[in-house]
This record gives sequence, C-alpha cells and structure tokens, in this order.
Amino acid sequence: MQISVTDAEEQLPELVRRAEAGDEVILTRHGQAAARLVPVGTRPTSANRKDLLNTIRAAGATKACAGPSAARSQDFLYGEEGPPK
Repeated sequence: MQISVTDAEEQLPELVRRAEAGDEVILTRHGQAAARLVPVGTRPTSANRKDLLNTIRAAGATKACAGPSAARSQDFLYGEEGPPK
C-alpha cells in the first residue's frame, strides 16, 4: 500500500498496525516513495547469537573438509609420469 505522508499523519496508528501484520506500507512525498514502515524484529539474545555462530562454524567446517586435500587438489593436471616437462 502506498499513501502520502500528509494522509498518513491522520492514519498513523492504523498504518502501524498494518505494518506489524505484514502489509507493506510505503509513504510517498510528491508521488515518490520516501519511507517504508516495517515491523521491528525481536532482538536476539546472547544464547541465540551463540547458537547461530556455532551453526555457521559447523557448516564452514563441513565445507572445508569436503573434497580433496590441498596437497592433492591439483593431481588431475598430471599424468602417470608426473608433471609435464
């Protein structure tokens, strides 16, 4: 929904309710988008942040272990005789 800033002044409580409910509310000035009302998310607790970091670290460790080791990563470039001369 788009509404002018002037009209929004009269309807602010209703517009905030709609934004909290998930509706996109865009405020316009002279027909151009000027601002958007969005709901404020809940602030994560330190335990939530730690869990998220641990999840990211575990995913990174899994990806780092997948595939050939760095020492053997270029073996496909060489034939049975070894590196090209």
